[in-house]
Amino acid sequence: MKIVIVGSGAMGCLFAYFLSKTEEEVWLLDKHQDRVDKISKDGLIIEGISGDHRVCVKQTTDPGDIGNADIIIICVKAYDTEKVCQGVQPLIGEDTCLLTLQNGSGNVETISRIVGKKKVVGGTTAHGATVLGLGHIRHAGRGETIIGEPSGETSNRIKRISDLFNTAGIDTHITDNLTGLIWSKLLINVGINALTALLRLMNGELVQYSLAREVLRVSVEEAVSVVKAKGIELTYENPIGKVEDICRATAMNVSSMLQDVLRAKKTEIDYINGSIVDEGERLGISVPVNRTLTSLVKTIEMSYEKRL
Repeated sequence: MKIVIVGSGAMGCLFAYFLSKTEEEVWLLDKHQDRVDKISKDGLIIEGISGDHRVCVKQTTDPGDIGNADIIIICVKAYDTEKVCQGVQPLIGEDTCLLTLQNGSGNVETISRIVGKKKVVGGTTAHGATVLGLGHIRHAGRGETIIGEPSGETSNRIKRISDLFNTAGIDTHITDNLTGLIWSKLLINVGINALTALLRLMNGELVQYSLAREVLRVSVEEAVSVVKAKGIELTYENPIGKVEDICRATAMNVSSMLQDVLRAKKTEIDYINGSIVDEGERLGISVPVNRTLTSLVKTIEMSYEKRL
């Protein structure tokens, strides 16, 4: 089986490390030649809760080097989804499946629009990873990965991917409620990502400060109001408790949005808290805290060059 991981950031590198332990052919497809060169020279370096490892993985910036893939795992930022899916066309054969494990809302829909609904499956992962350098990451948090078909069926391909991931050491389960799964993960990101980016705190520290904890609570409550209005069934009963539990379980993790802010990079705020603002406007639901969080993070992005 030929597996192509698109995006050599924290999560792409982590999944490449896990899948390299199988007998399958694993590729990293990256748009950055300097990162490809670095990994080619020094290998993929992993440290943290999985131990210290250095593994060799095939990588390229040219999809033409790879040929048709069996599975394409999309691990880029949500704002790059459309461009990436247009660029991976040389990898797509008759039986190719594209799996998104990205943060935010709308990724399944974007990929389906470009490559067709029948080729797309979705999922979430609770693993946490931090970029330390080119091709060098820290595995900072462990959790389950859940995948599913948009139709809700338990297909042969979704079982095959689940079996592959579990063989690689990625604790993986199958859901029949992919939409609920994605929005359930979105609510977790709504409560954690923007706040950590603004306050420069690790995940676990959010629940140690009463004022930050209150902002987390209200942002999640607003998101729950939107989810209920959309008729989406979440995968847990107590959203605020769930987000706080995730904060504690990933206490030492530096959220992806905080990593972006610290490196003066574009964030996924439009696809996380911003998506709650957009849906709230469409549904006539007031979400002032999410609107404020979105505005503050976007202001940070706009002022990177001016910050002290």
